[in-house]
Amino acid sequence: MKQLSLDLQFFSQEKTEKATPKKRQDTRKKGQVAKSQDVNTAILLFGMFMLFLFLGGFLKDRFTALYTTSFKEYIHWEVTEENVASVLFQSTLDGAIILLPVMVVAIIAGLASNFLQIGFLFSTEPLQFKLSKIDPIQGAKKIFSVRAIVELLKSLLKISFIGTVTFVIIWLNKDDMMIMSLKGIDQAISFFGQMTVIMGITASLVLLFLSVLDFLYQRHDHEKNIKMSKQDLKDEHKNTEGDPLIKSKFKERQRQMAMSRMMSDVPDADVIITNPTHYSIAIKYDEKKFDAPYVVAKGVDFIAFRIREVAKHHDVAIVENRPLARSLYDKVDIGEAINEDFYQAVAEVLAYVYRIQSGKQ
Repeated sequence: MKQLSLDLQFFSQEKTEKATPKKRQDTRKKGQVAKSQDVNTAILLFGMFMLFLFLGGFLKDRFTALYTTSFKEYIHWEVTEENVASVLFQSTLDGAIILLPVMVVAIIAGLASNFLQIGFLFSTEPLQFKLSKIDPIQGAKKIFSVRAIVELLKSLLKISFIGTVTFVIIWLNKDDMMIMSLKGIDQAISFFGQMTVIMGITASLVLLFLSVLDFLYQRHDHEKNIKMSKQDLKDEHKNTEGDPLIKSKFKERQRQMAMSRMMSDVPDADVIITNPTHYSIAIKYDEKKFDAPYVVAKGVDFIAFRIREVAKHHDVAIVENRPLARSLYDKVDIGEAINEDFYQAVAEVLAYVYRIQSGKQ
């Protein structure tokens, strides 16, 4: 009977985990965010047609004045350098006045639509040239992908909805349209201008509704694309927190260096207070450094043994005092002066050591 072997690493590469905050931040810096272009288009169209609704008369008067001046005054001027410069300047100024409100609304609508979706974001990553963007194979995959099908359905849906809405508006106003041939030019322009604005505002509202659905889909698709595998989570943890093996080796190296520095201070100690088997505390008194004796080294078990070995090698006095050694180890760190509770006991030990050293001399 054949046995099937499964590669567990394959399953670890499946992107089943939600993106971490770091992954979201990194993708955001690259400009990869959940965004619907239809929201931008809908808000821009709505803003433009609302502008035409309130400033349509002003724009019509400015356009009419520009054409009237051009065909009644400028056409009779002599073609001289001074006159041509004057016509160009005045025409440019009139055109700027007409386009200024349109440009302002377009800029505000563009900024607002982007801010509503993704907040404030500036990234040059999407503008960078990448050969993968012009790869024909990748392009063919995009054409026949699920996303392409979704985009096609969206386009058909938008055409259907907007076409239906505009047809209904035209159908409801067909009688008024038929009698426009009997009206004056000003009435016809005003009527068709109003019809255009009504159809534009209605279509932009329909598109805005569809764009909300598209934004929800884009956010869902974005969340799916930035999912991470278990291996990705491990790699990110290693990159942010560091490889546990390397960290343990680094800490071990730090301990070794600290041990080496501590052992190098043992020969300068005045006395080693021991347990005698489990604890060793190296004490030194230097009035230039501290007002009281301080601990230069301490340790238990193997380290305590090493401290005693170094002390014997350098003729440092070793005194056995079990309760004092245990208390000093628990309450005084290396490099700290002893507190008042140990003054008398340590002073007696140091006095004993100094007497022995004086006797030897």
